[in-house]
Amino acid sequence: MPSRDINEEIIEDLYSEALVLADDARAAFDLRFRDDVSHVGDLTRVALSIEGLRTTTRLMHILAWLLNQRAYRAGELSERQLERCGTLPVEREPDPDNLARLEPETRSLIEESERLHARVARLDRDWRRERQGDDMPVASLQDRIAQAFAPA
Repeated sequence: MPSRDINEEIIEDLYSEALVLADDARAAFDLRFRDDVSHVGDLTRVALSIEGLRTTTRLMHILAWLLNQRAYRAGELSERQLERCGTLPVEREPDPDNLARLEPETRSLIEESERLHARVARLDRDWRRERQGDDMPVASLQDRIAQAFAPA
């Protein structure tokens, strides 16, 4: 989806979705408030902690990207600042062994956060690709000039 299709409504919808997921993740992975955590083994607790950290980090990256997009649209960030600081970090896949230890609802929450990350990553990638396309004629000309004046 080209950046011209990334409008405020899409950003706001994704932001709302990410906030709900972040709240759900907090509830799912907060071991202090889980009644069933005393019944599970140590490896399951470790799996909950690891995948909880991965999931919440993934969601915080998404939220940061969306907040940067909101700031850019509000005129609080320049396009250059957004290009430099607004990149969505690469996804870290969950560990299959850890996932096997988790309840289906928890796995579903992790998968939902992965799908949201993939959607936002596609928007980020397309936006950056379009920006690079804008600079291509200048970069091409700069390369030709550099080659023309390069020592033989």
